Amino acid sequence: MDTFPSLQNKSILLCVTGGIAAYKAAELLRLLRKTGAQVQVAMTRSATRFVAPLTFQALSGQPVMLEQLPQHNENIPENGMSHITLSRQSDLLLVAPASANFLARIAHGFADDLVSTAVLARDCPLIVAPAMNRQMWENPTTQRNIAQLKEDGIEVIGPGCGEQACGETGEGRMFEPADILQEVIASFTPDLLAGKQVLLTAGATFEPIDPVRGISNISSGRMGYAMARAARLAGARVTLVSGPTALPHPAGVETIAVHRALEMHEEVMKRAAVSDIFIAVAAVADYRVTNASAIKIKKNGGPPSIELAENPDILATVAALPKPPFCVGFAAESEKLAEHAKEKLLRKKVSLIVGNLVQEAMGQTSSSVTLFDANGSHDLPRASKEEQATRIVKHIANLLAAT
Repeated sequence: MDTFPSLQNKSILLCVTGGIAAYKAAELLRLLRKTGAQVQVAMTRSATRFVAPLTFQALSGQPVMLEQLPQHNENIPENGMSHITLSRQSDLLLVAPASANFLARIAHGFADDLVSTAVLARDCPLIVAPAMNRQMWENPTTQRNIAQLKEDGIEVIGPGCGEQACGETGEGRMFEPADILQEVIASFTPDLLAGKQVLLTAGATFEPIDPVRGISNISSGRMGYAMARAARLAGARVTLVSGPTALPHPAGVETIAVHRALEMHEEVMKRAAVSDIFIAVAAVADYRVTNASAIKIKKNGGPPSIELAENPDILATVAALPKPPFCVGFAAESEKLAEHAKEKLLRKKVSLIVGNLVQEAMGQTSSSVTLFDANGSHDLPRASKEEQATRIVKHIANLLAAT
C-alpha cells in the first residue's frame, strides 16, 4: 500500500457507533497506528454488537472505553469525567462509522452516553464518516442534520456510493479506511496551497499501433498520484489528468482518465487557463502513430512500416499561454541530469523542474530528486515518492509566496 505522511505524536479518539461498517473501523485503526498516531477507542453499546471491543483493544494496545463511569485505563484518571478527559487528551475526535441515529443526536446536542458526551465536551476538531442505507442517507431529516453539522464546523467525510450490505446500491457506504486516513492527515497538514486550483498530469500515455500494440513507457504514475495527494493535503483543489495506471484514484481529487497524448493535451488545455498551478508529471509519448491499423497486424513477411508524428508538448503549450499558471515540469534523464534539466527549465520557460535519473526512479517506490529553479538547484535526499511529493509541494508554496 501507499506510504502515508506521519501522524507521529498525534492523539486521536476513534469513536465507533453501531452499524455493519464498524468492521472497517478496525482497518482504519490499524492504518492510524501504522502512521504513528496514538489511538484511543470509544464505542457505543450498539457498536459492540457488530465488533467485539477486544478487537479494538488488541489493535490499539489499550482498553476500549464504553461507559461514562471510569474503567481501568492508566492513561485516564478515575475522576468520573472520562468524557472530558478523553476529549482533552485528543488532537482529533473521529467518528467512523457514524450512524444516522448518532448524527441526529449530535446535531441536536444529545449527550446520553460516553461517545456523545465526548463529542459535546470536546475542544478539538471533529470528523464524522457517515455510514447507512441509501434511503436513510437521502432522507430529508438526515440531510438537515448533515447541514447542521457542517454549519457547526464539523467535517463530514463521505459517504461513498456503491453496493451496500442490505443489497441495495447508492450513497451511504462509509468511505474506505485509506481514504478516511487521507482526510485525517489533511486535517493536520498546513494549508500551504489553500484556495489554489492545481492541475496535474500523471502516468504514461499509450499510442496505439493496432488494437493490441502501442508505444508507451514504464511510468507507473506513482509520482504523479503522490503529487496529487500532496497538493490535496496542502489544501488545494486538485484535478488529475491520468494516463493508464493500476493505481486507485486519490481521495478528494477529480480524476480524468485518458489514454493518448492528444487526449491528455485536450483535457489539460480545457482547464489550464483557470488553474493556478500546472504540474506536468506524466511521461507523455513524444510521437504518435499516424497509420495505426484498425485490426491486429499479422506477422506475414517482415516488420510493418510505422509512420510517426510528433505529439504536442503539453507543458510548453501551457507555459506559453498569455496568462499561464505557475508551471512545474519533471525531467527523467539517463545522464547529465543537471545539464538537461536546466536546459528544459529555460527552453520551456517554466518556474520549476523536478529532475531525477530514470535508473534510480522508474518503477521504484522511492527516489532522490533535484529541484531546479531560478535560484539554482536543490537536492532532496532519497525518500518515498509520497515524502518527496510533500517536499516538492512545500517548495512550490515557497516559490509562490516569493512572487
